[in-house]
Parts: sequence; structure tokens; C-alpha cells
Amino acid sequence: MHIPESLQDLADSEAVRFLKRPKTVGRIFAGVFSLIVFSSLLTDGYQNKTDSSQLQCILNSNHVACSFAVGAGLLSFLSCLAFLALDAHENRIASTRFKTAFQLLDFILAVVWVGTWFLGFCFLANQWQHSPPKQFLLGSSSAKTAITFAFFSILIWIFQAHLALQDLRNDAPVPYKRSLDEGGLVLTTLSPPSASSPINMPTAGSNSMSYASSALSPYLTTPKVPRLAMMPDN
Repeated sequence: MHIPESLQDLADSEAVRFLKRPKTVGRIFAGVFSLIVFSSLLTDGYQNKTDSSQLQCILNSNHVACSFAVGAGLLSFLSCLAFLALDAHENRIASTRFKTAFQLLDFILAVVWVGTWFLGFCFLANQWQHSPPKQFLLGSSSAKTAITFAFFSILIWIFQAHLALQDLRNDAPVPYKRSLDEGGLVLTTLSPPSASSPINMPTAGSNSMSYASSALSPYLTTPKVPRLAMMPDN
């Protein structure tokens, strides 16, 4: 199958390669799941009872449950958009410290969102379980949808935390590596020559002999033995 050159260029473009990254795909799914959670409860999460015209939260008439789901979903969606924008400019970051700080922040926020969605899922499921049946005419499907995608959000943020930890381990700077390498170079330079290493010995000339003796000093110079002096008897 022949692919036009324009489509090949499109497939090899930087934008398509960015969208194919696992981290980008994970952020898109996390944002979509958060959007579903807060939009489902924001639109149909507040209904009136059969015997009253006042709007109540469909999750056991608990306004805290609906407010928590809407707030968490909105903040999670905005954080996904913000980190997608930062990921798009990640290659332009020249500072190693800023890049490491960004990766560390990514990992910390992913762990925080894992805990937040886990608590949210347990809280929403508990309130829905204690809700009286047929209390509201509408909104049951929205509540089930919010609870389901709150559970999916736990999984996708665990995946995001795993990817952030991998990036943090792979791109972590090694401090003092250059200084250690330089120290090894200095030690190698100052180390005495081994017996197996070839030494260029001069062939003739007094100047060559003095140069050879100075080149081999102080490692190959034979230490002088102290002389014993005989003291005369008184």
C-alpha cells in the first residue's frame, strides 16, 4: 500500500510523536475521566425529590459528596491540561535542575491524585449505597457514571505515577560525577609506572642519561642505605 509523502511527513511530525507518547496518552485519558466525573454530577447530580421541589444531591442528599466529585474532577482536568502544555515544551527546557523539579512535581501530584480518587471513589460509592431507592426521578445513571470513572481515574493516575517515577530515575543527575572522573584522571597520572609498562631508555649521551634518571625519579630510584661509622675506643 502506497502512502503519500504528505501523510508520511505527518506521521513523522513532532506533534504526532508527542501524542504517541505513553505519558501523553495517560494524561489525555486522565483528563477525559475527570471531565466525565465532574460534568455528570454537575449537570444531573442535583435533582428534586418526588415530594419536594428543592434540589438535592442524588448521592444520599449529601451536598459534600457532589461538591467533592465536581471539585476534584475539575481540578484534575485542569492539572492534566497544564502538564500537557509543560510536556509539549519539555524538550526546550535547558536547565537540568528545573527539569528534575518538574519531574518530581509530576510524580508527587500523581501520587496525590491516586489518593484523592481512591478516597473519592470510596466516599461516592458509600453515599450511593446508602441512598434510598427511587428517591429521585432522574440522576441515577449520572451517579453510577461518576463512581465508575472515579475508579478508572485511580488506575490511570497509578500509571501516571509509574511513568513519572521512571522518568525521574532515568534522568536523575549524578552529582560530583565529573569531579570524581577528574580525580581518577589525576590519580592515574600520578600513579607509578608498572613493571610491565614499556620505558623508553636512552641509547647514548650524558644528557640522555640525566634525563632518564630524572624521568624515573622518584619511583625507580634505589633508596640509599645508611652507613655505620665506627667510634674509637677511649
